[in-house]
Amino acid sequence: MTGAEQCPRCGLPVRRLPDSRWWCTTDGAVAALAEVEEPTAYALLRHVAASSFPTWLPWPMPAQWSLAGVGRAGDPQVQATVSACVAPDPFGGVADLVVVCEEPGVGLGTRYAGVPGRDVGREISGSPPTTRVSVAGHATPLWWLGGGPDRDGFVGEASGRWLWLVAWPASAGALVTDRLAFVNLHDLSHQIDLIPLTGRSRRLTG
Repeated sequence: MTGAEQCPRCGLPVRRLPDSRWWCTTDGAVAALAEVEEPTAYALLRHVAASSFPTWLPWPMPAQWSLAGVGRAGDPQVQATVSACVAPDPFGGVADLVVVCEEPGVGLGTRYAGVPGRDVGREISGSPPTTRVSVAGHATPLWWLGGGPDRDGFVGEASGRWLWLVAWPASAGALVTDRLAFVNLHDLSHQIDLIPLTGRSRRLTG
C-alpha cells in the first residue's frame, strides 16, 4: 500500500488501526483502495504479482479501446480489483468503462455505479438479465441498474464474485453487449506489451 489509500465506499482517506485494519470515519472498517498508478507495462505486472484475485479486462481489446488503469482494494488480502478503459462512445465522443470484481460487502462497485447500498443481490433476484457478456469463456448474465443521468451500470456474477460494469456517459452503456469478452489480466502476463495503454482514468482518481 502507498499511504494514499481511500475508502472503497465513499472515497474518503482512510487510516490504519493498530490491529492492521483500515478505518474510514464514515464507513468504519473497510478494504482500503490503494492509489491507482499511471498505467504502464511494469505497473500491470506489479498488479498481477500482488494478488491472484481476478482483474477483468476486455480482450481482445476492441478497436480504439485502451486500458486506463488498474487498482485493488484490501490489505493484506485483496478483496476487490478494478480496471478502467477508454473507448469511443457509440453516440459520439469518448466513453469510460470501469470494471469491478469484488467480494460481497466491499462496496466499490456500488460507489462507481452511483447506486445505494453495498450489494444488490435482492434487487436483481428473480429478474431476467438485461444482457450477457463473455467472462473467461463463459456467458455471464448482467442486470442493468442505471446509476443516474451521467452513467450506466450493470452487475452480474463471475467466478463467485460480483462483476460490475459502469459506463460514462450513460449513452456508453450501449458498449455492454454480448459481443464484449473479458479475460483475467493474469492470463495476459505474456502479452502485457500488446495491451494498448493511455493515461490514468479520471474515473479511478475522482
